[in-house]
Amino acid sequence: MSKKNSNVPNLKKIVQSNKKISSIYSVFKKSLKPMYKKKLVIAVSGGPDSLSLAALTKVLQFEKKMKVFFVLVDHSIRKNSKSEAIQVKKILQQQKISLTILTNKKEKIIKNIQSTARKIRYKLLIDFSRKIQSNYILTAHHSDDQIETFLIRLSRGSGVQGLASMKFITKLDKKISLVRPFLDFKKKDLVYVAKNTFNKIIKDPSNQDIKYLRTRIRYLKKIIEKNGIDHDQIIKSIKNLASTNETLNAYIKKIFELNVKKKHNEIIINHKKLLIESSEVQFKVLSAAIKNFSKSYYPPRSAKVQNIINLLNKNKQKKFTLSGCLIVKTGNYLSIKKEA
Repeated sequence: MSKKNSNVPNLKKIVQSNKKISSIYSVFKKSLKPMYKKKLVIAVSGGPDSLSLAALTKVLQFEKKMKVFFVLVDHSIRKNSKSEAIQVKKILQQQKISLTILTNKKEKIIKNIQSTARKIRYKLLIDFSRKIQSNYILTAHHSDDQIETFLIRLSRGSGVQGLASMKFITKLDKKISLVRPFLDFKKKDLVYVAKNTFNKIIKDPSNQDIKYLRTRIRYLKKIIEKNGIDHDQIIKSIKNLASTNETLNAYIKKIFELNVKKKHNEIIINHKKLLIESSEVQFKVLSAAIKNFSKSYYPPRSAKVQNIINLLNKNKQKKFTLSGCLIVKTGNYLSIKKEA
């Protein structure tokens, strides 16, 4: 047994001897079966959910002799962010988990803090994954996150695609995928795992700051559940929407292939033919075209895309900018180019 893994049997013993953790690990392990021979990048933030992900992945790494890299992104937003990252590193070292800290040094985060930080986080994780030639980034998103995302998108008037929320696996680019193995678990389950494997958890102060929409939604979720709308029933509705979305996506794909063409450094959309389709189909095709052209992980804001569609259909405006793209209507066609 190598010195590097000398403490893993202790971690494995905790997992095996605790019935609840063992049950969670069994489901987690089964979900990752197709990736046993792949390199994995584990996104760690320091919260109980990501500590749980680190612990369970470490046991899986030991069992299957996998190549796993544990990575934390320091956004450099708060004064104490560096010391907080080092604290997480020390906690993981208790179970012989080596943590790589990636620091955001290029982009200063001033506005849209959570959204901008998320984009920078994924960019750094993707760059790291490319460097080590890994195709999978694992995050600790869980069912409580799923409901929060659903409520946030509901507040923004999202369609079926947005309300279907997060999937187990999502393509970030042609080679790298984002994997969420905890979507069927509640946060309280992951807090339990973290406390029993590391004997402590770290609380992020930003999670209590009501200036962030997600924090306010988190409080709203508690009120909803106290008033009889059950957590599991909301998840059931999200899964039903996801199923509907899959059916819709199959049709959207056909319409996209028929009406959207890439030509040199621009995308051309047959707007005349697209007008025959429902407003939801128009929205999804235009949103996908902008997302693909801008090479963004996240689609453009639904309200902004819908506004463009409304103005185009009423012939009130023919030129728009969104997500770094210039969108121009000429005759029966839309052109999407890089914004100057």
